[in-house]
Amino acid sequence: MSQRNSNDFSLSDEIRKYTKHWKWFVLSVIIGVGFAYLFVRYSTPKYVAKGKIKIVEEKSAAPGANLLQDIGVFSDMENNVEDEIEIITSRSNLIEVTKKLGLNTKVFSLGSIRNTELYNNSPITLNIIAPDSTIFKANFTFYLELNTSTLNFSFSIKEDDVPKSYDFGKNITTPIGEIVITPNTDYIDNYLGKRLKVQVLPLSKIATTYQNAIIVSKPNNFSNILDLNLEDPVKEKARDIINELVRIYNKNAIEDKQQIADRTSSFIDGRIADISSSLSSVDQTAEDFKTGRGVTDIASEANLNLNVGVANRQDLANAETQLNITSSMRDMVDQQEGFEVLPANLGLSDPTIANTTQQYNQLVQERNRLLESSNEKNPVIVNLDQQLNGLKKTMQASLNSTVNNLELQVNTLSGQQAIINSKIYSAPKNERALRDITRRQQTTESLYLYLLQKREEAQITVASTAPKSQVIDSAYFEELPVSPRKKIIYLAFGILGLFIPFIILYGKDLLDNKVHNMHTLENLVKNIPILGELPRLTKKEGKIITKDDRSVLAEALRIIRANMDYLLKIKTGTNNIVYVTSSVPGEGKTFLSVNLSMILASTKKKVLLIGGDVRNPKFKSFFTGPNSEMKSIEKSQTTFGLTDFLHDESLTIKDIVNNLQIHDNRLDVIYSGKIPPNPSELLMSDRLKELLDKMSGLYDYVIVDTAPMMMVSDTMLISEYANLLIYVTRADVTELKAVNFPLKLKEEGKIKSLSFVVNDVKQSNLGYGGKYGYGYGKVAKKWWKF
Repeated sequence: MSQRNSNDFSLSDEIRKYTKHWKWFVLSVIIGVGFAYLFVRYSTPKYVAKGKIKIVEEKSAAPGANLLQDIGVFSDMENNVEDEIEIITSRSNLIEVTKKLGLNTKVFSLGSIRNTELYNNSPITLNIIAPDSTIFKANFTFYLELNTSTLNFSFSIKEDDVPKSYDFGKNITTPIGEIVITPNTDYIDNYLGKRLKVQVLPLSKIATTYQNAIIVSKPNNFSNILDLNLEDPVKEKARDIINELVRIYNKNAIEDKQQIADRTSSFIDGRIADISSSLSSVDQTAEDFKTGRGVTDIASEANLNLNVGVANRQDLANAETQLNITSSMRDMVDQQEGFEVLPANLGLSDPTIANTTQQYNQLVQERNRLLESSNEKNPVIVNLDQQLNGLKKTMQASLNSTVNNLELQVNTLSGQQAIINSKIYSAPKNERALRDITRRQQTTESLYLYLLQKREEAQITVASTAPKSQVIDSAYFEELPVSPRKKIIYLAFGILGLFIPFIILYGKDLLDNKVHNMHTLENLVKNIPILGELPRLTKKEGKIITKDDRSVLAEALRIIRANMDYLLKIKTGTNNIVYVTSSVPGEGKTFLSVNLSMILASTKKKVLLIGGDVRNPKFKSFFTGPNSEMKSIEKSQTTFGLTDFLHDESLTIKDIVNNLQIHDNRLDVIYSGKIPPNPSELLMSDRLKELLDKMSGLYDYVIVDTAPMMMVSDTMLISEYANLLIYVTRADVTELKAVNFPLKLKEEGKIKSLSFVVNDVKQSNLGYGGKYGYGYGKVAKKWWKF
């Protein structure tokens, strides 16, 4: 008996739920491994082709780029490599690869389970007479069978169509245009008599497939090395695709650079022609400017004009000085009335005037000496006066001439000075104008020379254009396939084999709402006692125990008997009336009633079994079957039962009791009797209480097989007479929510002394999850012993 209220999670119990079904797990694993073998055996193997290239880094103009890149601040190179990865696997590149290798046309050798693609060893060559635009969009499949004559073949569009015979080299009309099939003499002998499948697929579809299949990766973030991987059933094709992809990538990069260089050269040539014309125009402007202005070298001429101007101004100053002296000298001579000494050594440039003035002064001095001793009428003095007058007139004429000459010289020098000053003052303007012209000339010439240099550089670039990537490892393939991976497949199918029964069992357990054994029941009923559980019987096993029975059923009944005795003895008074009931019919209450009575009778106790289920009497069949071994102690069995006794007051207890001998066990039985029209009202009769009270005193145990409680109210009407109510549940049949019904009745006080028994429990579930079962003393063979 169990009265545990523990609802704790037990890992060992959870594991035991699955380990007890170990045979299913083993079988599932074996089946999974079998499927893995078939999968590996008939799946198409895939091989991996690998290649390695290095992206050639263009020279960076930033000297600190590498430093910033090292400290993680500048990642242009990383971005460039990422961009190159996208360019390598671009759709346009893969379309070009598909065209070059003819990947949109596939030839397969048909097998019974697996088809084999023929790449370089195809026995035929397919030529389609149609525009490229039509071929590249075509999606067409047909079938061939190479005849042994090697002169013709059979052709059909569908695999199950009747094939038509064609000669090699003849045109065949198809939906995509006319096709011509020619033999490949190197391989055709290997496929004579075999069927081939030929597919012409859209170019873009094949390119997209390989675009998604090619994996381009780099070892680390700042590496220029790229690894190219491709898996394909045909290893040679995978190798060729990677090599061709790298070649096309480099070719396109070179063509892009050449195109840029050509465009640059064309642009430079056009600009050189325009700038050459502009340069000629600027040179002509400079020539016209110098010719018009009469200048050659403005700086030298300006220096020369400055020097000439200084000399001219000096000459002008000298001439003006001489003019002023001469004019003063003339005025002095003109204003002199007598004869007086004139100034000498005035710095006049004319030596005649100086000589005349000297002579004049000498004569004046001599006259003045003579006048000291003579008068003016002295002939000598008169002669001197005549000479002085002559010299004076000569001096006046010389002075007038000199003044005129000096005035003319001053005017000439002043005009020259004005011209020189004009040239000096206009020099900056001319210099600025000429500098503008020179600047345009130099700018145009520099641009002209720069473009000439760039044109040469562009030509050098075109001549020395290098590939964008350097091939480190050309594509190669490994001989062992990478798919299917046998170890992983076997492991995966093995795990799946374990997982499937686990999921089924887990789902079954998750959706399970049934009672399976007393362990699952006691988690629900808590403090309500569970007397025990009865094992599930096979068809060969008897339904009634025998004397000295050592079966699992008998041991289970003995445990129930012991637990029941304990519950009955702890109560005061006469407590030997036991009801056996259930939720619905078919849960085994009658089975328990009969066998419980038998196990009690085997202890030499007086036991009375009453058929209290008056609506659906069943347990009489247990005693009347062919293997019941039932013998009546009386000469004949009574035909009356419980309902007859309750209805007919003339019947006595002795009239309804049957004394039976079953398997050497003595048992008194009261059958249910005839099925009445009013069973509930009949059971409410006082005669039932009188019967039970009297039988309780005459017998050690009174076992009453009552009606199911959830179907009818009969058991509840008479439950007050019972000292113990055994509620039978059936494993894998009784729902857990059905157990709540008697619990609720007990909680409401409608029934008392409730206990449970679990019937029809699988051998693996007996006890606590099958860990502690019945059958002590029996020696069981190990599972590996047959």
